[in-house]
Amino acid sequence: MKPSAFQYERPNDLHAALGLLASGDDTQILAGGQSLVPMMNYRLAQPARLVDINQLSELNYIREDGDVIAIGALARHAAIKSSPLILEHLPIMAEAYDWIAHAAVRNRGTLCGNLCHADAASEMPAIMQILEADLVLSKVGSSRTVPARDFFIGIYETVITADEMLTEVRIPKPLPGTGWGFEEVAMRRGDYAWCTIVATLQIEDGKITAPRIAMAGVETSAARLTAAEDAIVCQTPGAALFVQVADAAAQAADPADSATGNAAYKRDLVRALLPRVLNVAVSRAG
Repeated sequence: MKPSAFQYERPNDLHAALGLLASGDDTQILAGGQSLVPMMNYRLAQPARLVDINQLSELNYIREDGDVIAIGALARHAAIKSSPLILEHLPIMAEAYDWIAHAAVRNRGTLCGNLCHADAASEMPAIMQILEADLVLSKVGSSRTVPARDFFIGIYETVITADEMLTEVRIPKPLPGTGWGFEEVAMRRGDYAWCTIVATLQIEDGKITAPRIAMAGVETSAARLTAAEDAIVCQTPGAALFVQVADAAAQAADPADSATGNAAYKRDLVRALLPRVLNVAVSRAG
């Protein structure tokens, strides 16, 4: 199939782009288009107008801003993956990119576009939540900042309004000694995740502090596993603790049967992957 008819706009600056979004028409932003264009081809998405922001070089950056790494709306996945700032301060992102799509997609796709697409099987929404990223949503005359954990509502749903654009992701630099872990099961690397578990934590005086755990590919959106975090904070890391926490997280999960596995299988993936992730995070901490 081919897309239904649409109007095409290519503004030269951010103000003009936001003005087009404010017009009230059924408008979609086009950056990488790696998700949007296939959906338009299948007519799962039928916007009346596309606003192509690829001319907005002001949004193409990965930079250090004090204790924050700021990533603009046009920063491509491939540039983020290879960025010295990401490799130094946010290595979990670089590791995750080995599982995210394929080189051709990463060369064009953007982090901000990926987050706005809000696919339940996407890795970055989960990683943004454990890194406690803030998302800057801009519109004509104002902007607001939304924590990543409050941004996602459900599959393909976020809190962004029709007149807003996600212009920047702001990720605090993890404290020195922060350990991280990433595990995923998929048909092949680059395919949709059946289950992704990610975590960061620190070790102080032999106890776990500041644990952040999230999963993707299991429920209708990526989610923090706050009950698991509460269960391990201030505890001595160990295999028995992690197995117990993983079993509780698996039972609490609410997956639906799908082409990638039934609910029981997805709970088993949570049960299997979570201890691995925590063990790796502990080994990297300190």
